[in-house]
Amino acid sequence: MRRRIVLGVLLAAGGLSLTVAAMQQPPAGQQAPRIVEIDKLKDNLFVMKGGGGNSSVFVTGTGVVVVDTKNPGWGQPLLDAIKKVTNRPVTMIVNTHTHGDHVSGNVEFPAEVDIVTHVNTAANMKEMRPNSSAAPNPNPPNIFRDNNGKGLAKRTFTDRMTIGRGADQIDLYYFGRAHTNGDAMVFFPTHRVVHIADAFPGNELPIMDSNNGGTGVGYADTLTKALAFTEKNADAIVNGHSNTTSTNADLKNYIQFIRGYVRDVQAAKKAGKTVDDFANSWKPPPGYNAQPARLRSNAQTIFNETN
Repeated sequence: MRRRIVLGVLLAAGGLSLTVAAMQQPPAGQQAPRIVEIDKLKDNLFVMKGGGGNSSVFVTGTGVVVVDTKNPGWGQPLLDAIKKVTNRPVTMIVNTHTHGDHVSGNVEFPAEVDIVTHVNTAANMKEMRPNSSAAPNPNPPNIFRDNNGKGLAKRTFTDRMTIGRGADQIDLYYFGRAHTNGDAMVFFPTHRVVHIADAFPGNELPIMDSNNGGTGVGYADTLTKALAFTEKNADAIVNGHSNTTSTNADLKNYIQFIRGYVRDVQAAKKAGKTVDDFANSWKPPPGYNAQPARLRSNAQTIFNETN
């Protein structure tokens, strides 16, 4: 009798698990729910994840500043998530660079929202060229053209820009070409937090997007300039896709990883090897990852930049 009862419980539990799993799967032909996860860094500073690049959300005395707005179709879920932490309106978007998983949600925000980017990113967003590591796609959709220019930058900066003052101040910095030619780094001085986005993606080999002005040979030098700033001013770094924030020590180690990769690519070219020779043999050091397509496209960029 006892054995039968235990079996019954197991069957019931199994049935429950199957039911839950079925509920989690969207019906055939329907899209999965778009869920934005909310991480609170400070009382008025949040990182919102999912649907593309991480978004920093800074609640000021007059409104909300959003850094990056995710993939197409994720602008409204991001707005819905913001409403869970404040009833203040979004007044500004800062886009760190041109890639679609960081800017496409712009078109779903109210038209009156101010949009600020680096001057090079503003130009890149008008074209929306595919990044050089993407699968072949010579004519990707241009979400801004399709929306009659809605979501494009309204203001730009070159080297530095300060927005707001006091506890609401935000500083935008440009240290040079890296991931693209317009990588903005967004600093929240009150909280000593900087949003670097995809210029420092975490423990992944970055995209050195030559289609949008990025560089391989100069990448580490640009991050070294950023590190000189963050070591003095920031305690936490928000990456473009990482689940957790990074430290200055993490960034310092990452710079050495990039320098080693570039050095190895250049040595391969000097030795007469091809890009494919290098891509098929190179392995990242412990603690780091390298996607094959990205590894090869970056090597091609460095080959092209090296005499």
